[in-house]
Amino acid sequence: MPVARNDEADPDTDYEDGAPAWRGWLVKAVLALLGLGLGFLIPYMLYLNHQVSQRFGALQWQVPTRVYARPLLLSPGLAMDAATLKTELAASAYRDDGAGTLPGTYAVEGSGFTISSRGYIDVDGRVPAKRIRVSLTGGRVGSVRDLDKDQALKAVRLDPARIATLYGQKQEERRLVRLEDVPELLVTGLQSVEDRDFARHHGIDFSGIARALWVTLKSGGKVRQGASTITQQLARSGLLGIGKEVTPARKFNEILYAIILDARYDKRTILEAYFNQVYWGQRGNQAIHGVSAAAEYWFGSDLEALSTEQIALLIGIVKGPSYYDPRRHPERALDRRNLALRMMHESKLIDDAEYQRALQAPLGVTATPGLTAANRFPAYVDLVRRQLARDYPEGALQGAGLTVHTGMSPSAQAYAEGAATRALKSLERKDRPPLQVGMVVTDVHDGDVLAVVGSRDVSQPGFNRAVEAKRPVGSLLKPFVYLLALAQPDRWSLATWVDDSPVAVRLGKNREWRPDNSDNRSHGTVRMIDALAHSYNQATVRVGMQVDPQRLAQLLKVLAGIEAQPNPALILGSTDQSPYAMAQLYQFLASGGEIQPLHAVRGVLDPDGKLLKRYDKTPAPAQPGDSLAANLVGVALQDVVSNGTGRGLLADGLGRLKPAGKTGTTNDGRDSWYAGYTGDHLAVVWVGNDQNQQAGLYGATHAMRVWSGLFSRLPSAPLRVSNKGMDWQWVVGDASTDAGCPGARRLPFVVGFVPAYRSCVIEPPSALPDEVAGPSPTDPATQEAPKASGWRRFFGLPPKREDPPADTPAPSTP
Repeated sequence: MPVARNDEADPDTDYEDGAPAWRGWLVKAVLALLGLGLGFLIPYMLYLNHQVSQRFGALQWQVPTRVYARPLLLSPGLAMDAATLKTELAASAYRDDGAGTLPGTYAVEGSGFTISSRGYIDVDGRVPAKRIRVSLTGGRVGSVRDLDKDQALKAVRLDPARIATLYGQKQEERRLVRLEDVPELLVTGLQSVEDRDFARHHGIDFSGIARALWVTLKSGGKVRQGASTITQQLARSGLLGIGKEVTPARKFNEILYAIILDARYDKRTILEAYFNQVYWGQRGNQAIHGVSAAAEYWFGSDLEALSTEQIALLIGIVKGPSYYDPRRHPERALDRRNLALRMMHESKLIDDAEYQRALQAPLGVTATPGLTAANRFPAYVDLVRRQLARDYPEGALQGAGLTVHTGMSPSAQAYAEGAATRALKSLERKDRPPLQVGMVVTDVHDGDVLAVVGSRDVSQPGFNRAVEAKRPVGSLLKPFVYLLALAQPDRWSLATWVDDSPVAVRLGKNREWRPDNSDNRSHGTVRMIDALAHSYNQATVRVGMQVDPQRLAQLLKVLAGIEAQPNPALILGSTDQSPYAMAQLYQFLASGGEIQPLHAVRGVLDPDGKLLKRYDKTPAPAQPGDSLAANLVGVALQDVVSNGTGRGLLADGLGRLKPAGKTGTTNDGRDSWYAGYTGDHLAVVWVGNDQNQQAGLYGATHAMRVWSGLFSRLPSAPLRVSNKGMDWQWVVGDASTDAGCPGARRLPFVVGFVPAYRSCVIEPPSALPDEVAGPSPTDPATQEAPKASGWRRFFGLPPKREDPPADTPAPSTP
């Protein structure tokens, strides 16, 4: 019998086969939603899985290219003092911990340094870490000893300082490490603090989420406890980015990423990725990623040198590097570090004694961020970029993970910058334009560029005057005029007499060039060594016209790649060149006649430490003739300092270095130059103004002041010019003679080209004519040449000439 219909029944309570109708609709709705969800979730999961594959599949990130200074080579006999050694160690982030037992630490006791170096990969292979004892004595390294093997060392290299970082599209500071390179306490400690169930869960920890919810509810929302796993933190930092507001959508993506990561990769791979990827701090535009960069940033240290309390601090601040920043918020950081220590202690990772010791230890962070600056030395790095440009396009360097080893000496760079800053400040005058500076310092043994100063504002990038500023070089070319002459020992020697009287050079079309001396005086007949020491223009022009300006131009091309017009004015420096170009030119003299191409870059290594290209090739030995001529000029340039325009260096106490050098001043005092070298170093300095305005500058009073300031601090060996192939003899007039003869002067000659000997018979002083007995026979400035008609008397002594005042400019270019 059919059931009667109740027209007043609730339509939502209709029955079908004895079940309420709404249940059917609910099932259909749930199935529909589930279908829609799966339809969305499955392709979305595939998309996320693809992203995980791309980013983490090969575990490759954008790693910046790092630029390093040269390793510090310590060997017995090296010029070195305690202040300079400390400067070098500080640049490489070594710290004085009083013991020197951990890598990257040192201790000082008396004149000895105990240093624990770090291992590193240099251009010629891996250099192992060592614990050494360096003794200093008399401004030199007395001995170097390997403390582990208890044996003396001939030399040791310390790991170099990082001077720049070349980033890619992202300013991310990162250094990749393998999991086995991470200290075990850091690996286990991170898990004990951040994710105790890491080894068991599948990317997300439901029990941890429940605990966090319970803590939040129990506190009424006042306390929030994180529940993110290590895998979630990796997903958040590696795929979602950092510094963005946490939203439900981001949290949902984070959970999905974590599940995918855990499903695809083993725990070891996830941990290694974590230690290379997770965000640990910020310096300006630089994001600090990975534990190795974090150790360097916060402690200036390598991973293996981290103490228990430093490990705990790293673990603690990873939760919030800005909130727990130990430099800005030391109280917060200390509380967080101590919490990490407590949890590590509870997990039996550290014992009671170590726990109590670590609790009492300071935070241990460096006052300033570690060696992660993008570019600490813009002028030097600019030169590095220029030298790499021919082999590596800019895009190939940035973010490529390469290692660039350079020749920079941190101490030489620091002293050069300080010397430039101090000198320009003291020389500044209100009635002339602001002074600028360009300077290049090199190693005379191998052509390494040790330091570059491109501006008085040494920390700011911009116009690099050491490389780009080309200004008239003035008298800096004179030594090369005499070099060409001295290469012909059958015609010229340092004892040769040259005429420093008014000279006229025909230029054609009824034109003449009549250069004057800077003091507007002529000095008669003088020896070649004196013409160079006092920078006499007229004498130099006579020599230069005989050796031929064309040959001078060719010499500049061969030695330094300088293109110059071979006109007579070139003899007095009428060519615009940079300090770097002049350093390349003077390197020939400073090296004793070797053609040494200057190089800022020593070599480039790939991300695996394999050598890609080497630039510091051993220069070819000097040819005997080149060496002799260069050394003869070196003797003359030493006389520039002892008796000529550079004698102001003696008053500065630099006579101990026996330096060789040459001042240079251009027309109207617009440019001041000084090029000088010792037994270890060459430095070329230019001082002027960017407007090229007349400023009353002189080589001896401006550029030489900067040079002096550098070498007053930089340890360097005295210059000992080689005597190989030379024959030192006493001369008077045009003859060699005996040492005791009045007016005799000892000068070097090429072997086989000594002037003919003439004996010296010394009469009692009372028997000598008055005009002969007058001048001091020991003053080389009182000598003159014999008359052209021959020997009318053996000892011809000229009237004593007066030295120009100290501020008299060096000869100017025409």
